[in-house]
Amino acid sequence: MAVSPALDAFLASMEYPATKDDLLREAAREGLDPRERTRLEHLPEQSFSARWHIRYHLAHRALDDVTAAARALATA
Repeated sequence: MAVSPALDAFLASMEYPATKDDLLREAAREGLDPRERTRLEHLPEQSFSARWHIRYHLAHRALDDVTAAARALATA
């Protein structure tokens, strides 16, 4: 799943390094859409060095979700 323009703009505005808690706190403060905040909640508990680092984790999470859905369909 691609990163939305709103989430991308938010990530660009963050200061790095940033922890998951930093991201969630700032996302709530800035009024980021709840769906986007949910995506951030699924990030691992770690410090992120740059926007690309977060985008990498979000992309792999989306890929894992698609793979799991495909497996579920194959076994149905």
